Amino acid sequence: LALPNIALASLGTKATASGTYPNSDIHKLEHLNDGRYGNSKSWISNEKGRGWVQLEFTEPREISEVRWSRDRAIPPQFADRVATQYTIETSLDGQTWTAVATSGDRLPYGMTVPGGRLIRAEGVDAQLRFADLQTRRQRIAKELAPLVEKPKAYAGQFVNPGPTYRLSRGDVSQPKEIIAPASLSELGTAIQLAADTPEAQRRLALAEWMVSPDNPLTARVIVNRLWLQHFGEGIVDTPSDLGANGGKPTHPELLNWLASELGEPTSVAFRSAKGRSFAEQKTTLPWSLKHIHRLICFSETYRQSSEPREDGVAADAGSRLLWRYPPRRMEAEAIRDAILTVSGQLDLQQGGPGFDLFEANTNYVKVYNSKRDFIRDDFRRMVYQSKPRMQLEDTFGTFDCPDAGQVTPKRTSSTTALQALSLLNSPFLLQQSQAFAERVEQTATRQAGSLSHETRVDRAFQLAFGRPATPDERAAAVKLVEQHGLPMLCRALYNTHEFVTVR
Repeated sequence: LALPNIALASLGTKATASGTYPNSDIHKLEHLNDGRYGNSKSWISNEKGRGWVQLEFTEPREISEVRWSRDRAIPPQFADRVATQYTIETSLDGQTWTAVATSGDRLPYGMTVPGGRLIRAEGVDAQLRFADLQTRRQRIAKELAPLVEKPKAYAGQFVNPGPTYRLSRGDVSQPKEIIAPASLSELGTAIQLAADTPEAQRRLALAEWMVSPDNPLTARVIVNRLWLQHFGEGIVDTPSDLGANGGKPTHPELLNWLASELGEPTSVAFRSAKGRSFAEQKTTLPWSLKHIHRLICFSETYRQSSEPREDGVAADAGSRLLWRYPPRRMEAEAIRDAILTVSGQLDLQQGGPGFDLFEANTNYVKVYNSKRDFIRDDFRRMVYQSKPRMQLEDTFGTFDCPDAGQVTPKRTSSTTALQALSLLNSPFLLQQSQAFAERVEQTATRQAGSLSHETRVDRAFQLAFGRPATPDERAAAVKLVEQHGLPMLCRALYNTHEFVTVR
């Protein structure tokens, strides 16, 4: 049977306290023993982490147990603001008090008991032994945790989709007849399925329809985007719209041929550097993106020079007809990776967690402040950057790098003063210029036991551009090194048009 609550104010018990939380409509002294529970019917001391409560009965009473909490729900709804260190005292005259229970009689708050069994340890030696065993148990449990942890994954429940209705005037409250799953009849052979077709079969039918030879649009879109990545501009300059409202293809026959190559298995004969064919041929599977990349990169169009010609510029200044390889500025990610490659700092580790280009903070919400100090873990390829939405990093965000909150099939390419200032003065560029200079000093060939400025300049140009410096460039660079040091030359090479341009 439940024991009666003899502390209720309705029985005449009077409550007093050291102090009550001020100016509160829900935390009052009267809630100590009015029999009501919940967060809005509780008492809180006006002193953080301390305070006392006294209950005065109308006559001497026998107390079997003391309970306090903000609720009586099972399990409790509130676990905070619970007194874990306390002393319970009694008095018959209100003057002399005797301690009858303390928190020292209980296990420390939050300590779990193995197997749910509580073992009483008497004596100092036994208590020390118990504490030592508890410490060892917690250490072993911590070591075992990663060994028994199972991989986690976002998973969903596969259920058959409900019926789809035709809505009168698009009003969800006016459903008409059931509509069976189907595809657009204007694009290839239409899909015809029963209304009760399971989800898996619907997905399979959609996938087969998308890659069907009767629907060439899918292959055209894919190869056009691959072409865009290699040349900076697609055969159709609107990669997300190959329809009537999009741009016209500059080479429609080429687009169709590449689309057919993507959808069909192809036999490829590999040749050695001296032109000798290998005995075997490799048959690529249909829809092989690597096959299309190989076709593009081995083509004469891709391998031609970017040097301009007067007749070509006059007829096609934008190089849309590909009379030369169209020069273009690298993307923000490629620029950063190129800088790290030249300085010898690029970390080529594959896989694993990404890295962050923003400083850590202790606010309750993350504040995105770009890093100013970088360590080795920050020098991985940009594909591993933890990319936040709607936020751009200070240095490379100026290079038309889109935020992750929008779809960007095709990036813009602008030239602004902020780009020049970022490559010239940002902490990252200053650090990498110093690392670039140190690499030049370590890898340049020493002559007569010392390095000449000409040797340093030649090595720096070779690392940055893959070519030797011209006589005029060498003379100007040597003068710069003599006046301002090798890091200044490395900083200048990073800021050249040749370094950030694909040719």
